[in-house]
Amino acid sequence: MDRVTGIGGVFFKAKDRATLGAWYRKHLGIEVTDKGWAVFKWREHKRPTKTAETVWSLFSDESAYFGRRGQRYMINYRVADLDGLLAQLRKEGVVVDERIHEDRNGRFGWISDPDGNRIELWEPAPGR
Repeated sequence: MDRVTGIGGVFFKAKDRATLGAWYRKHLGIEVTDKGWAVFKWREHKRPTKTAETVWSLFSDESAYFGRRGQRYMINYRVADLDGLLAQLRKEGVVVDERIHEDRNGRFGWISDPDGNRIELWEPAPGR
């Protein structure tokens, strides 16, 4: 089973999303939207005809989405089979959040690494 197939997103907290987004836009050329995110489009190495994307996003400094309060960033990894991978990770003793979120972008699940960092796993919706 494929585990991680790519990076789906890089998310981190910002004290002032607009100011930090403007800094990244000016100094690094990242086309950050007014909502604090940007999308990098790419092709899969093993299947070059398949396009994909990685989301870069600023979250509110007060966001609880990353799990514990002190966590400043979260990586989102693309996976091909969320249910299969979560079942395998449970068998391996990994801390797995029981919740699964589904929306137009696909299905999302969460795990924690040994340091307690929350990690998001994303099975993209067909065509994403």
